[in-house]
Amino acid sequence: MITFNVSSDNPGPFLLVGIPGLEQFHVWIGIPFCVIYIVAVMGNCVLLYLISVERSLHEPMFFFLSMLAMTDLILSTAGVPKTLSIFWMGAREITFPGCLTQMFFLHYSFVLDSAILMAMAFDRYVAICSPLRYATILTPKTIIKIAVGISFRSFCIILPDVFLLTRLPFCRTRVIPHTYCEHIGVARLACADISINIWYGFCVPIMTVISDVVLIAVSYTLILCTVFHLPSRDARQKALGTCGSHVCVIFMFYTPAFFSTLAHRFGHNVSLTFHIMFANLYIVIPPAMNPIVYGVKTKQIREKVILLFSVKSIEA
Repeated sequence: MITFNVSSDNPGPFLLVGIPGLEQFHVWIGIPFCVIYIVAVMGNCVLLYLISVERSLHEPMFFFLSMLAMTDLILSTAGVPKTLSIFWMGAREITFPGCLTQMFFLHYSFVLDSAILMAMAFDRYVAICSPLRYATILTPKTIIKIAVGISFRSFCIILPDVFLLTRLPFCRTRVIPHTYCEHIGVARLACADISINIWYGFCVPIMTVISDVVLIAVSYTLILCTVFHLPSRDARQKALGTCGSHVCVIFMFYTPAFFSTLAHRFGHNVSLTFHIMFANLYIVIPPAMNPIVYGVKTKQIREKVILLFSVKSIEA
């Protein structure tokens, strides 16, 4: 994993408080977080295993789904283990390079998740609106270009956050009222002007994600126009059925993400305890739910999961 090196004049360790106001309940709060995290790790690992070994799942849609699973693992693993160490062992200290590294991977995986959902929407658009050209448009070479492109875009968007923090002097408190490091939360501890941090840290990622949402909306508008012109009801239901799991994941990802971001930027009347709790749920709930949604709603994956566990039970 990348670790960001910093110069000698950067500050010593920071202290992560956890969830302010609920310190006495940290031990108990950690239990559901741990359970959900285990579900997220196991679910996404099973998904990655099935997609890698089953030739019938070697399609563009499932390649993007495997990217989503890997990114979800990064998102949850970048935050939850440290959160649990705070809850259960009181390990609140985190070094400045460690804080920068955690912040980078949390923000990077968020922006990359959004880009992957956009790529999956494009995949559904081509599959439904141009089914005869699907194999010629989404060739392996094209898919690799899309994967590299969205990964590099996300990297370039988030990397400046690291350098914007390393330029700041921290001469006041080093106590972060959170369970993990995030850009604006750390920047607000600095004893210097952080205007550029606020505007870059808020506007650039949000405008990027909004552009993804707009492209997803355009894709699904075109998909719906195509679906409603299909001759039979069965054909319409089948076409919409292939999009159901993707739409569920889109709503699970963007709804809490926008709420959390806007509450952090403008919600001065929102309780800090509520905001921190919600932010923690965001990094574990979608990664845990995404493989479940795809396992339930996608026939190919559902059948392979049932086959996998039925074989395991027979062998046992």
